[in-house]
Amino acid sequence: MTVIIIIAIVAILVLWVISVQRKLVKHEEICKNGLSQIGVQQSSRWDALKALAELTKGYSDYEYKTMTDTIAQRRPITANSTSADANAQENLFTQALSHLNVVVEKYPELKANENYIKTMDAVNTYTNQVRMSQMVYNDSVTKFNQLIRQFPDSIVASLFHFVQREYLQVNEQKAEMPSMKF
Repeated sequence: MTVIIIIAIVAILVLWVISVQRKLVKHEEICKNGLSQIGVQQSSRWDALKALAELTKGYSDYEYKTMTDTIAQRRPITANSTSADANAQENLFTQALSHLNVVVEKYPELKANENYIKTMDAVNTYTNQVRMSQMVYNDSVTKFNQLIRQFPDSIVASLFHFVQREYLQVNEQKAEMPSMKF
């Protein structure tokens, strides 16, 4: 009888560990997916910025080269990237967009260009999608971090080496970034 009770307790404990581990994996994958979604949106936004750089080529080769050099520093964000990688790419994009704004101020006819207007609309659309993806990612990180910190799930999390994920940070340069409205 005692053996049956011990086996039942061990079986319940094993099932509980499996259940918690599966829950942690699910939430970790949701975090990875969120980061990957940010990467997809950032990639589209970088493509639009590259198109804007091409438009500057007709006005100034120097400005074009400066923008393409910045764009060349871009690194894709994937499910295996870190929040620091995503933050670095956001900072780089903000820098490139600020540089573009300086170019537009130098060449007002560029601002009136129909292709510029359409492409800038696309950049703004992708920027909003990146923001939404960042919010979803940070929400997912909150849920995941809560799971691995709450007892008794924290025991299973430490057994399987689940670690807290970092949040995406607010880009402080955006507060200083000039308006791109026309």
